[in-house]
Amino acid sequence: MKLAFYSLSSGNSGNCYYLGNESGGILIDAGISARRICSYLKEAGLSIDRIMGILVTHNHYDHIMGLNTLTKKYHIPVYSSDTVWKNILSISTLKRMPGDCIRKISVQQKFQLAGFDIEAFPVSHDSPETLGFHICAGSRRFTIVTDLGYICKTAAMFIAAAYFLVIESNYDEQMLINGKYPPYLKNRIRGNNGHLDNQHTSDFLAENSHNGLSHICLAHLSKENNTPEKALETIRNTFNTKGKSLISPALIVLKRNVPSEIIHLEG
Repeated sequence: MKLAFYSLSSGNSGNCYYLGNESGGILIDAGISARRICSYLKEAGLSIDRIMGILVTHNHYDHIMGLNTLTKKYHIPVYSSDTVWKNILSISTLKRMPGDCIRKISVQQKFQLAGFDIEAFPVSHDSPETLGFHICAGSRRFTIVTDLGYICKTAAMFIAAAYFLVIESNYDEQMLINGKYPPYLKNRIRGNNGHLDNQHTSDFLAENSHNGLSHICLAHLSKENNTPEKALETIRNTFNTKGKSLISPALIVLKRNVPSEIIHLEG
């Protein structure tokens, strides 16, 4: 099975990711406008008509901005948990989403969509419920986690099982401490319901990398409190310190406001 992963946008201004096969594809989150989503897909030789469903991680606007148009204009079904849905539908602009586009899933129960076996799992973030997704296609195992304050046991299991991993590396500790954010916001970001910093992400990956892991994509980098160079440097230094090789997997930083290169894989 030929697979393609494509990050359309990854950061606090909007998150949207595509995973597809020969017959179709899915989006994980839709935190940019539907117009931009359609345009970016077209640039990659893809069509919005290929999208067979959208997986939503949580109700923050940088993950759901495009849902209103994508459901009303293109009638794409959207999948998330009952708790996430309750909070999405409490937002005034999303209250009138087409009812038949609302698909409720159970956490840690597998379902099928677009030829993928998918399992949502809970992560720690400051929304009523936030999900990561573990997606299987043939022998390939994808895990996507983009907003979490720490890696709990459940999330650790799915992250460690991935052959292709998209994981948050949101901020550099010193940049955040010395930055312009007010204390309450710094504490929120650093807390267990906030975001992962470069070092925590690097430590976990160095301790849990395995021979089957082919790609690590660092996601949701902060514009104010991180740089791609710092995220990569932290990963490389941590792997070196722990005596691990980074020849494989491939290490990629996903771009914040524009698409990254499409990644083609064999399933």
